[in-house]
Amino acid sequence: MKVSIEKQSDGSYIAYNTTGDKVQLIGTGNTVKEAKEDFFNSIEEVKESYMEIGDRMPEFLNEEIEFRFDITSLFEYYSMFNVSALARYLGINDSLMRQYRSGVAQISDKQLEKIEAGIHRLGSELAALRLV
Repeated sequence: MKVSIEKQSDGSYIAYNTTGDKVQLIGTGNTVKEAKEDFFNSIEEVKESYMEIGDRMPEFLNEEIEFRFDITSLFEYYSMFNVSALARYLGINDSLMRQYRSGVAQISDKQLEKIEAGIHRLGSELAALRLV
């Protein structure tokens, strides 16, 4: 199941499924963590409802969840990322990355793809890392 997490205009966060046509699930909170927890609660409540009425549960409710973050939510949830340092690693202007994080600047699809690819590259490097 694909789930998007985004910062709302009031400063709260929302998590919602973008797959599964029978059921719309939503989780909200003051942090990304709270929104994710509320989303998982929504899944459990819906599953319980299906069991109570004896209806067949949609398969997607048991699928592995793939979270997708907007830039603001990404940096809120993964607060160990230093925005400026990550920007330099990705070859993006520090100031521009901070503007993306705060929502001041709109991010293009091309720039979003560059950031995502760079984060995946960093993840691969970290996964291969060995300490001595």
